[in-house]
Amino acid sequence: MLRLHVLALAALLCACSKKEEPPPAGAPGTATAQQPAKAPIPVGLVIDVGGRGDHSFNDAALRGLELYAAGKRYEGGKYVDASPEEIRQSLPPFLASLSSSIQPLPVKPMVLQSKAQEDYAPNLQLLVDQGAQLTIGNGYMLANAVRTAAQENPKSQFLLIDSQVLDAQGKVLKLPNVRTVLFKEQEGSFLVGALAGLVTKTNKVGFVGGIEVPLIQRFEVGYRAGVKTTNPQAAQALMAVYTGSFNNMAAGKQVAQDLIAKGADILFHAAGADGIGVIQAVKEARAAGKSVYAIGVDSDQSHVAPDAILTSMMKFTDLAIYQATKDLVDGKFSAGEQVVGLKENGVGMAEVRVDFPNKAEALQKVDALRQRIVSGQLQVPAVPGDLATFQAAAP
Repeated sequence: MLRLHVLALAALLCACSKKEEPPPAGAPGTATAQQPAKAPIPVGLVIDVGGRGDHSFNDAALRGLELYAAGKRYEGGKYVDASPEEIRQSLPPFLASLSSSIQPLPVKPMVLQSKAQEDYAPNLQLLVDQGAQLTIGNGYMLANAVRTAAQENPKSQFLLIDSQVLDAQGKVLKLPNVRTVLFKEQEGSFLVGALAGLVTKTNKVGFVGGIEVPLIQRFEVGYRAGVKTTNPQAAQALMAVYTGSFNNMAAGKQVAQDLIAKGADILFHAAGADGIGVIQAVKEARAAGKSVYAIGVDSDQSHVAPDAILTSMMKFTDLAIYQATKDLVDGKFSAGEQVVGLKENGVGMAEVRVDFPNKAEALQKVDALRQRIVSGQLQVPAVPGDLATFQAAAP
């Protein structure tokens, strides 16, 4: 099994005893002024139906390819150069040291947005036809399309985020030209759940999921386990609702308003663009005088509503995509499966910027739980059936 290794680039050292004059242009073994520069390597990305601007899962993937790998920012329908400071600011404080290791690569981003599930396979094939040397499928919903594209284009390389490749019978299929990256969402969700249990005043918290599939259930299960660890009473009253989509902000807002009306004062969403509706509902409730918070997902969503976001459960698909792209550029890309969690910096909890009573003590308790997970002392459940028997001593 591959491991998502820590991003670190070796420094180039020079031990010259004296400065040497460059050879004349056109000398044997030297490049001439007329020699063309190498064209950037095309790397394609198919994003899910939530689209660009979801401030969550798709934007994380775009950040990995555009900002980190290409050193570009998408603005006004075109790419402009990004600064090292923008890269630094996009990383959470505990990963800030990686900013110096994320250097722009000679790649050309090619991004296609899917309007419907029927677009997945044609979009992947279009990128291959346009010369993409690595084609990325962002999200478990693209798994079947990636399988088809990889089998039909055996000389092309693929990266699938958030899912294994499965055959028609649902069994894991290992393909020699596909790398898959899976995340232990339950571990990051456990941390934000533990914090929610410590912060809630009503002892009622909520979870809003998108489509109820095992992947999204891992968010819910981890969240429930975290709340159960720090606040068993709130865990008993925890309310979970699924919207059935990832691109319906109105549905997310309606569900959130209902949960707030029932007394929930912290809502964690794992619902893609629907989650923006959740955040909007929390923002409006706070404007009306209610003490409620939202917990974001996949990316740090604090900028969406700074006063309304308690924290976010971050999933570093951006780093996974950057690393795969760098491996491609370095000639080291290989197929296989990566499974990453807190220990591997695959998931984490965003900086808590809002203030609340006993904040320092609460964060200390959450960090103690994080350390226990990283060390292997605490195993976070990933499926609903394991919740009933899960017990973790409160920090």
